[in-house]
Amino acid sequence: MRSLFIFLLAIAIISYNMGCKSGETAKTFCDTTCLKDSIKFTGDHKLAPYVYITASSCIADTITWSYKGMGVNRKIDIAGLLKNSVHINKNNIKCFIKDTAYAWLVFNDCASGRGYQVKLPFNKTADIGRKSGGINNTDPKFAVADGLIAYTDRGNIFVEEIATGKKAQMTFGEDLGIEFDIIHEYIDSVSITPTKIWSKVKIGKEWVVKEKDITLE
Repeated sequence: MRSLFIFLLAIAIISYNMGCKSGETAKTFCDTTCLKDSIKFTGDHKLAPYVYITASSCIADTITWSYKGMGVNRKIDIAGLLKNSVHINKNNIKCFIKDTAYAWLVFNDCASGRGYQVKLPFNKTADIGRKSGGINNTDPKFAVADGLIAYTDRGNIFVEEIATGKKAQMTFGEDLGIEFDIIHEYIDSVSITPTKIWSKVKIGKEWVVKEKDITLE
């Protein structure tokens, strides 16, 4: 009886240690190491448009953007804009600056993997654009051609050409009820070019390929 008790106790200890180890090595989308330095992007226009991201308490805190002669540095609190605090890694964020018209920030939250896209107008009063269902090519399972951004509203995939604003879309045929923090449980992968959208999505309990030839307009 004593031997059985010792055996069961040993199994319990091993199981506990394995559980702890699993929790300690939980995988994140990208490295969540403390963000200390500002992330800076500058355009090649003669008026030097720029976008800066500064950090506070190890996470991205504020976006600042402007250009020479704009007359003001626009700023916005990231958590307030996204309705959530996010961990940004400088190696998993992209910025596309369109002259002195606007800039697009494209990134994923390192903790959850959720994709975000923020359109920053180089204008003193124009509204900021925000997409919280970003399908970003910073995610290895999302192949999106350079010069394009893609996002979903749970029932469709939208594609936009960064330089021109031309758009196209493909419907899934229904609202998939996507939870953006676990998007790969609903959208396994995509391949998006200026002429075609291809995706593997879960409809009901089945994985289905959806594809469409598109024209950006």
